[in-house]
Amino acid sequence: MGKRIVGVIGGSGLYRMRGVQNPREARVKTPFGAPSGPILLGTLGGVACAFLPRHGKGHVLLPSEINARANLYALKSLGVEKIVAVGAVGSLKEELPPRRFVLPDQLADETRGRVCSFFGSGVVAHVAFDQPFCEAQSDVLEREAGALGIAVHRGGTYVCMEGPAFSTKAESEFHRRMGYSVIGMTALPEAKLAREAELCYSLVALVTDYDCWKQGEEVSTAKVVENLTANVANAQKLIESAAARLAGRPRTCRCATALSGALFTDPKAMNPRTIRRLKPLIGKYLG
Repeated sequence: MGKRIVGVIGGSGLYRMRGVQNPREARVKTPFGAPSGPILLGTLGGVACAFLPRHGKGHVLLPSEINARANLYALKSLGVEKIVAVGAVGSLKEELPPRRFVLPDQLADETRGRVCSFFGSGVVAHVAFDQPFCEAQSDVLEREAGALGIAVHRGGTYVCMEGPAFSTKAESEFHRRMGYSVIGMTALPEAKLAREAELCYSLVALVTDYDCWKQGEEVSTAKVVENLTANVANAQKLIESAAARLAGRPRTCRCATALSGALFTDPKAMNPRTIRRLKPLIGKYLG
């Protein structure tokens, strides 16, 4: 637990991390069920890392089937404090072409029925989520991408849809009118759970298509896969290059203390079973 472990959550196309030294698999049990699969532990860029493909080995999980609570709890229990998540997205803006990297700074939630909190069952917490991504961590990723010559755009809103079907044209045009930048299916509830677990969380969004709003550039699985393949190699380079700086960055951001003042339930009234389940998250606030 003393090591500064950088967590990586791989999205579509990023099912393994090249460059991981001394790899070994950890199968973590959580009170929220099984994670998407074994977590790969090792060193990357000279620092300890933990890699988890969110869709499972072989891409067997729909976005709605991902057990995000188990994934984030498992990474937290292994000592991870900082997470870089990677995810494929469609672009809603002309200036964000396929194969561009985007580091969004806002989220809009259009998912339905996904479990989006660790809390409940006798323990209530309300974390601040006005800035859903760790800005200090995204600063590091932006600088490293620039140094590597990777085309990256900083800022914008990621709208998370339920899926698994891609957007209708009406939906795509609506999202453009709302001013959203990119659309994907997996950043939520992942980002909310990372905040509740007091983890620094940044998203590297890999643009694969123009959703379906641009005439002649409609999304197709073949096109998505082609652009994903081109993006993944750069994503691996970026994460490996940034790993040491991410691990060495002091956690002076709000992410590290997100639960301070957020627990509303009187400790004397908390459900003991829930306290035991959430001990890795709330234990330090209960004395």
